[in-house]
Amino acid sequence: MIEKLAHSGTSIYSALLKSIEAEKPLFAILFDPEELSETFLTQQLSKLPEFTTHILVGGSTATQAQTQVAVNLIKQKTSLPVLLFPGDYRQITAAADGILFLSLLSGENPEYLIRQQIQSVGKLRASALEIIPTGYILIDGGKQTTVERVSQTQAIPQELVQRIVDTALAGEYSGKKLIYLEAGSGALNPVSEEIIQAVKDAISIPLIVGGGIRSQLKLEAIYAAGADLVVVGTAFEQGNF
Repeated sequence: MIEKLAHSGTSIYSALLKSIEAEKPLFAILFDPEELSETFLTQQLSKLPEFTTHILVGGSTATQAQTQVAVNLIKQKTSLPVLLFPGDYRQITAAADGILFLSLLSGENPEYLIRQQIQSVGKLRASALEIIPTGYILIDGGKQTTVERVSQTQAIPQELVQRIVDTALAGEYSGKKLIYLEAGSGALNPVSEEIIQAVKDAISIPLIVGGGIRSQLKLEAIYAAGADLVVVGTAFEQGNF
């Protein structure tokens, strides 16, 4: 059973590391504030799986206002740590607890490798958000994702396992504290267990996996392959968890 990790004074990242050291798998629900009305979000929050440890908020095209409304509502309903998962620096709100400071490592578009990050500094400097540098790697999930369209990059094909491993290691070598393997919202094919295991064997930092995970059986298989934190969005909205 996955234990609930409430946000308590210690840093989110430190608590995450302690849970991993204790071999406690972590589970996050991702909410895209652009796609959820306040009424529906409230309903969804009342149905959070008891093993949820984190909440992620963000989307490729959500606005800052939408993100802030969602974060404020989530903070009223749960004590779980709320992390921003921004697709654009303009989505940043100081109302959250922290932010996955994403660098899109799988693409070659400097806008999402460093330019967006530079533009976010002013907002981050003025906030108390815990900043967690995260290497974000898009893996081909069988259909084009919104992230690919917005970032004008391509996901890495699943058969290129060594390239994925090398990309993850490049992220760790450049100072990232997390690696996030993402097949995309509603992916037809989640990140393969072969990829997860290969990346986990190569890196020494926590591994997040998301996209296309539709069942408890698949969730357990992804944990068994080496994922430390699994993220589910669409499947939760559809009532699969």
